[in-house]
Amino acid sequence: MLIGKFAASRKNPHAQSGAILLGVLVMLLIVGIMLGEAGALWSEARKHDREQELLKVGSKMRLAIGQYYKQTPGPIKQYPRSLAALLKDDRFPIPKRYLRQIYSDPMTGQKNWGVLESPSGGIMGIYSLSGGIPYKVANFRPIYKLFENKKSYGDWIFAYSPELDI
Repeated sequence: MLIGKFAASRKNPHAQSGAILLGVLVMLLIVGIMLGEAGALWSEARKHDREQELLKVGSKMRLAIGQYYKQTPGPIKQYPRSLAALLKDDRFPIPKRYLRQIYSDPMTGQKNWGVLESPSGGIMGIYSLSGGIPYKVANFRPIYKLFENKKSYGDWIFAYSPELDI
């Protein structure tokens, strides 16, 4: 009986190799699906990290603009004329520095920012030039409550206003 089974399998050797090939294809399909899911999760995690970095960098830039404004000599306060003025404020005998560098926009990876000009001139805020849709749409710190339910990162404006000095 055992010899009969062995002889039957010898008659059709391609039946076993076909089953093995089918098993390998199913395994590759499963691995491909798992890698696709892992890639999607990694992409979402990366987007979340960039958003957090945008909030951090935007806050630093907003605070630097506020420091420049508050430390303006004389009674009439001024916003910086450019972001470079935050690196070296020449209005004093010993120049002041509010930032070490102009940070890159985490969403675009470039040092270009959109700028919000004040009515009296100068830059009172910055925003990302990315048109991406935010992952975070709620539970912002009180100063950034206006970011809730925004449709793009460009709507997240990091602006200093003396009336809202926090």
